[in-house]
Amino acid sequence: MNAAFGIDHPLIAVHDIDDLRHRLIAIGFNMTPIGKHPWGTSTSLAMFQGCLLEIMGIYDETLIDEVPAGNFHFGRHVCEHLQQRDGIALTALHSANSFADAKFAEEVGFSLSGHLEFGRDVTLPDGSMHRTKTTLAMLPDKSFPRLSFFLCQQHRPELIYVPSWLEHPNSVSGYAGATVLTSDADVGPLTAKFSSLYGAPKPCDGGVAFETANGEMRLLTRSVIETRNGPLPTAIPPEDEPCIVALDLAYSDGGKLEECLRNSGLEYVRHESEFRLSDPKLFGNTFLNFVPF
Repeated sequence: MNAAFGIDHPLIAVHDIDDLRHRLIAIGFNMTPIGKHPWGTSTSLAMFQGCLLEIMGIYDETLIDEVPAGNFHFGRHVCEHLQQRDGIALTALHSANSFADAKFAEEVGFSLSGHLEFGRDVTLPDGSMHRTKTTLAMLPDKSFPRLSFFLCQQHRPELIYVPSWLEHPNSVSGYAGATVLTSDADVGPLTAKFSSLYGAPKPCDGGVAFETANGEMRLLTRSVIETRNGPLPTAIPPEDEPCIVALDLAYSDGGKLEECLRNSGLEYVRHESEFRLSDPKLFGNTFLNFVPF
C-alpha cells in the first residue's frame, strides 16, 4: 500500500490527449474516459491500487488561472510547460493527510503555495452514483519547475481504487520507479531536495536512488539514461531543466504484457525480463519501461 510521499502519479502533459489515450489502451491499459478539471485541464487515468497513471491536456485556456492555490495556478503551470514541449510537468506524491504531510514538507524546506479541493462524479460497476473528494497540497519548486510536487489525498479511496478498474490486460499494477534527468551540476541540489523527504540515497546504475513508499526516485544523467533506453527526444535539449523522463511500471504476467505490446504494433525491446518501449515521443517524451513485480 502506498504511504506518505510515495510516487502517486506523475502527470504526462500532451497536446493530443485523445491520441495518447488510445495508444495506452492499445498497449493494455484500462483508461478512464476523458474528464475535465475546473482549471482547464483534461485528464484520463489508468488506476492502480494506491496510485495511478495520468495523462493530461488543456481543453480551455481561458480557465487556466481558475481555482488558484495561493499564487500557484495548476492549469497555467501545465499549459506553460506544454508550450515548451510534451512531458511530465508535475508529480503527485501520495498522502492520507495532506495538511500534516504538507506541514512536514515545509519543515524540511519545501514551499507550500496552498491547497485545492475538488471532486468528480463516478458511477460504480453496480450502477450506484457517487462523488469523489480529493485534496491537493501544492509544492511548487521555482528552481526546478518540472520537479514541482503536490500531495494528493483521496478522501473516498473506495471510489477510486475499485477492483475491476485496477485490472489491466497488460497485467501492470503500479510503479517500480521514476527517473529524473539531471546534469552533473544539479545532482547536489537535487540530492538535498530528495534526501529531505526520503533520507540518504543509495548508488544505482551510474546515479543515485531514493526509496519512496511506492518505488524508487532515481537521479541519472543523460548518458546513463540513454545507455539504458536509447536517445532522448530532441524536444529535450541538453540544457533542459531537470525533469522526470522515464517511468518504470510493474507487471505480473510477461506473456500478457508482451501480447499487448506485440498487438499494438509499437516498437519495443526486451532485455531479460524487462520490456522497454522504444519511442518516447509517442508517450509524451517519456520512456515507459515494464519491470517484473
